[in-house]
Amino acid sequence: MPPLLIVERLLLVTLLGGIIGFERERHGRAAGLRTHILVGMGSCLMMLTGIFLAETWSGSGLDPTRIAAQVVSGIGFLGAGTILRARASIRGLTTAASLWVVAGVGLAVGAGFEFGAVAVTLISLVVLFSLSRWERVIRRDWYKGLVVETTFSLEVLAEIYRLLALYDVEVRGVELKRTDASGAVVELEVKLRSEQTQHDVTEQLSRTPGVQRVTWR
Repeated sequence: MPPLLIVERLLLVTLLGGIIGFERERHGRAAGLRTHILVGMGSCLMMLTGIFLAETWSGSGLDPTRIAAQVVSGIGFLGAGTILRARASIRGLTTAASLWVVAGVGLAVGAGFEFGAVAVTLISLVVLFSLSRWERVIRRDWYKGLVVETTFSLEVLAEIYRLLALYDVEVRGVELKRTDASGAVVELEVKLRSEQTQHDVTEQLSRTPGVQRVTWR
């Protein structure tokens, strides 16, 4: 394979992987611009290596797709590293999926299937940028982590539960941590009916006597 063609394919996958990684970088994900570019280039190189070996050892029965199959399997470990579980919440699935797609883009470019690689990149951009808004429209339940810094008092804890019940917020898990003799941090995993409920709950809890700070994660 001509060296110029190899460089062209590596540069193309750098561009395509960077485009998808840019969207993840904007959202502050751990696997962002550089990670997506490196995954794309690495998978492209492995595909090119498989083709090179098949051309070099022509007639030996070497299959260049065997390396590609190992890339598809191996990328799962990298994707799993971007997935975090916090009680009822799971984060990082979209980033893991985008890494898997970029690996496929790299393999496609390495194999010379540029049209498919470009098409998938463009469709992925539409999915990542546009469909997130539709998800907010159609989603009925929101799973969040609620952290309330408060004075340690049974009355305050009871008021927190009363307000959550008032706004139809389902508590799926709770953990109480004492900070000192009079302070405590209440961490709750909750299910909300809408984003507006989150704002209302924050406003009401902030006005509750004994509550010092309200944060979401």
